Amino acid sequence: MEARLLGALLGVVVVQVEMAVLNLDLQKIAGFWREVGVASNQTLTLKTPKRLEALFLTLSGDALNVKAAYSHSGSCETENIVGSEIDVSGRFVFSGRREIHVIDTDYERYAILRLTLRWQDKEFHVLKYFTRSLEDEYEPGFWRFRELTADTGLYLVARHGRCARLLKEVSLRPVHSESPLRPRHELI
Repeated sequence: MEARLLGALLGVVVVQVEMAVLNLDLQKIAGFWREVGVASNQTLTLKTPKRLEALFLTLSGDALNVKAAYSHSGSCETENIVGSEIDVSGRFVFSGRREIHVIDTDYERYAILRLTLRWQDKEFHVLKYFTRSLEDEYEPGFWRFRELTADTGLYLVARHGRCARLLKEVSLRPVHSESPLRPRHELI
């Protein structure tokens, strides 16, 4: 009984957060984002050997272009994926049965995203906390992230990584520069 009541209350919180970001300004969400926190009730989503460190978002019409930097076995890899905005502003669908929903952001310092992954006929949800900064983690968004994930069960704070630093440097350079990041593959 208590579990159902708690689930219902959490559902109300998520709905309220989603309604608050309904008018997401896509131009303001673009740019560099470093992953700082991850929360999920699925250990599989937290124990991956390939760790996301940062994203660089750009827009092309209603398409969201995501360049992701991963740390994998001591090296940095990138992946380029393109998502399409669907029924609600701030919700994007990607190939590979993935969906990203921006549930809270102040655009300048933090963003909280909910990722939905569909695998073997099951849905997995992961909440992720991102900052614009390479250094600061405990911004006001971090405490908002902790509120939203207090009952999630598993929680992980990302390590500072060189892949995030490289993605930021490379993404802000003119197009003609060579990239020290190794592209894994591109899905366009």
